[in-house]
Amino acid sequence: MADTHKVRFEPVGIEIETDEDETVLDAAFRQGVMLIHGCKEGQCSACKSFLLDGDLQMGRYSTFALPDFEKDEGYVLLCRSHVYSDTEIELVNYDEDMLRSGLPVVTVQTEVAELTELTHDISLVRLRLPAESGFRFHPGQYVDITVPGTEEHRSFSMANLSAAEGVLEFIIKRYPGGKFSGLLEDGLAVGDPLEVTGPYGTFTLRVSSDRPLVFVGGGAGMAPILSLLRQMAESGNEREAVYYYGARTESDLFHLEELADLTRELARFRFVPCLSESWPADWTGETGLVTEVIDRRESDLAGCDVYLCGPPPMIDAALPLLEGMGVPEEQVFFDKFTITAAADD
Repeated sequence: MADTHKVRFEPVGIEIETDEDETVLDAAFRQGVMLIHGCKEGQCSACKSFLLDGDLQMGRYSTFALPDFEKDEGYVLLCRSHVYSDTEIELVNYDEDMLRSGLPVVTVQTEVAELTELTHDISLVRLRLPAESGFRFHPGQYVDITVPGTEEHRSFSMANLSAAEGVLEFIIKRYPGGKFSGLLEDGLAVGDPLEVTGPYGTFTLRVSSDRPLVFVGGGAGMAPILSLLRQMAESGNEREAVYYYGARTESDLFHLEELADLTRELARFRFVPCLSESWPADWTGETGLVTEVIDRRESDLAGCDVYLCGPPPMIDAALPLLEGMGVPEEQVFFDKFTITAAADD
C-alpha cells in the first residue's frame, strides 16, 4: 500500500491527504477540494502551481504547459504531481469560494435513457443515474464518460440543473469517427451502460459577484451555459445577462423555445443568435462569427463576468478580444480542454 502524506495549499490554508500513487489533483478531487484545472493531462497549464516545500515528482507533461525554465524555478502541474513527503504548495490560480464548495469526485454506472437529434450533427443525451447514487454537481460542471470497451474517456458538461431527478443531460456534437461521439451515429442505444466520473470544472456562477454576465457559446458549448441560465431562472437571479450564441446556419440553432421562455422569465436577459455562413432573407439576428458580433456590439466589458464555452477556435479568438476590451483575467471563465480531445469528440 502506498504511503500517505499531507499537502497544504497556500495562501488558502487548505490541507488534504495524498497517496503516493495518486496525483495531487486527483487527491483534491477525491476530498471535494475543487482546484482550478483543465485537461487533467499535463497539456494546458490551468493547474500550474508553485512548490514551496516537500518531495514532489511529476509524470510526463507537455513543455508547452510547463516550460523547462518554469520547472527549474519551482513550478509544477498538479495533474502530474505525486508527493513523497508532507508538502506545501502555493496555488497560482484559485477561486476560494469554489475551492471550499467542491463536491467529491465519484465514479457511477449510468444507463442511456434518451438519444435525440437536435440538429444534423448535435445530439441530446440523457443518462439515468442509479438509485441512491449520491452523485451531485454544480450547474456548469462536467464529467468524464468512459468510452465503452476502452480505458479512454471524453469530457462533457451537464446541461440540466442538478442530479436530483436522477438524470444527467448532455448536448454532444457528433464527429464522424469520434471515439465517443461517433457511437451516437451507430453503436449506442437506450439501455446501454456508461461509466461516468465527476463532477469536475469551475465553470460556475460566482455567488459573490453582482457584475453583469456575458455568455458566449457555439455548437454543443450551449450545455453548461444552459445549465447556468436554468439555475438563474430557478433562483430568481436578477443579474443583467446576455447570451451570444454562434452557429453556422439557421438550421444549426436549437432549444429556441426554451431560450425564449428564459428571456421572459429573466427580465434582464437577452439571447443573441449569430449566423456565420448563411442566413435567410428575413433573418433579423446577427451575422458573422460570434466574436465579430461581440466586437461590433460591445464597447466595454471590463465590468462584466464572461463565460465562454465552444470549440477551441472560438475560445482562442475570444480571449485576446476580451483582453483588448479590458476584461480582467479573473472575470473570464471557461473549461480549457485540450485541442486533441476537442477535435476527436
